[in-house]
Amino acid sequence: MNSFPYGKAAFWIAALSLLSGLYLAFNPVPRKTTTLTMWTFAKPHAEAYLEAVPSFEKANPGVKVDIQLVSYNATTQRLRAAFWSDLDVPDLVEVEISAAGSFFRGTQENIGFVDLTDRIRAEGLQEAMVQARFAPYMSRGRIFGLPHDVHPVQIAYRRDIFEKEGVDVDAIRTWDDFVRVGRMLTIPNKRYMMELSDTGAGNFETFLFQRGGGYFDESGKCTMDDETAVRTMLQYVPLVAGPNKIGNDLGGGQILTRAVEDGYLLCLFCPDWRSKGLENDIAKMKGKMALMPLPAVAPGERRTSTWGGTMLGITKKSRNQDLAWKFAKHLYLNEKDLAERFAGTNILPPVRAVWDDPAFTRPNPYWSGQPLGTTYAKLAPEVPFQYGSPFIQTAKAKMGQAVVACVQRYNRQGESGFEPFVRARLKQSADEIRKMMARNPY
Repeated sequence: MNSFPYGKAAFWIAALSLLSGLYLAFNPVPRKTTTLTMWTFAKPHAEAYLEAVPSFEKANPGVKVDIQLVSYNATTQRLRAAFWSDLDVPDLVEVEISAAGSFFRGTQENIGFVDLTDRIRAEGLQEAMVQARFAPYMSRGRIFGLPHDVHPVQIAYRRDIFEKEGVDVDAIRTWDDFVRVGRMLTIPNKRYMMELSDTGAGNFETFLFQRGGGYFDESGKCTMDDETAVRTMLQYVPLVAGPNKIGNDLGGGQILTRAVEDGYLLCLFCPDWRSKGLENDIAKMKGKMALMPLPAVAPGERRTSTWGGTMLGITKKSRNQDLAWKFAKHLYLNEKDLAERFAGTNILPPVRAVWDDPAFTRPNPYWSGQPLGTTYAKLAPEVPFQYGSPFIQTAKAKMGQAVVACVQRYNRQGESGFEPFVRARLKQSADEIRKMMARNPY
């Protein structure tokens, strides 16, 4: 080693390289034995799909399917990098709605997912499923993902406390009605009408989507400072700031459980997926909770919104794209499996034909005997369109900053000059996104 001409460090690097090569020569990477590989980031999804695999393999002799539960980052950053390099990728991938648009950067030819538009139209799936749910997974008029869910939003509320306080839920038809009741029931620092955050855009965007607004329109134009966004901010901020606020947010986990059990928070936004979480995490409230549609912005208008979502895409690098499409339909369209899956997750599938199954109409004892699936299915056709973009994640972050700035301004100065401030602050965030978009036309 002392006579090695390039020094000790180079010697050990060369030695390790040789040893590594010898190891790989005698221990080659096992050949892939599965026909299809699928990634999902959600454990409940993975568990349900594992149950669906045997029937698919039985109907397709010789086919082997591998369902892999991977981290959220693996389905975003790692997969995105793999699309642009010569790395192995799965045949099918589930991607969360707020990350989906990031895969549509570049020319259409450079998108790593298969264009499913013609397949979807040929099989009438846009008519069979809730059409609004395709929108987040489209780019330049083409569809790159099959929607997993609808995620209508209702309000979960402490039915027992409402009844004790003499609140008639059926009389709450608009947000003005809700706020009026909220100011009656709210006791500062002791009880708040609703879980609402003043530190981000998560709850704000539920209001924004309900009004038909969003971050981008169908053509990809940034709309996060349009009149709808302004009206939404003017509605939202007084609910979480100032002396008359009716909303508060303590975070999740055990803190949220205690807040609901103790009656500190009376209401929560509740998309279908969250209803199962509340059943599990706040089990003591069984029979004391109920659901109601969102109050309308104005009488007769939409009484729901949407929160969250997932698409299933087929990668262009898949060597079995037709088989992958067949498997995608097996997971997302099989009515028997969808009904059984709902019983375990409370997630309403976008396939309209299955909503009449007894699994969806059965009374749920946790929710005071309400037929959980029916309550969400009635609202599903009203779920608003939302559109993705390669810049969607950044836009959400910028909107969160705008919410915080508007809350701080309202806490300092109240209504005085608030609307001009909101307009200017939303425009600032939107202009930052437009500058990013101008540097990259795709």
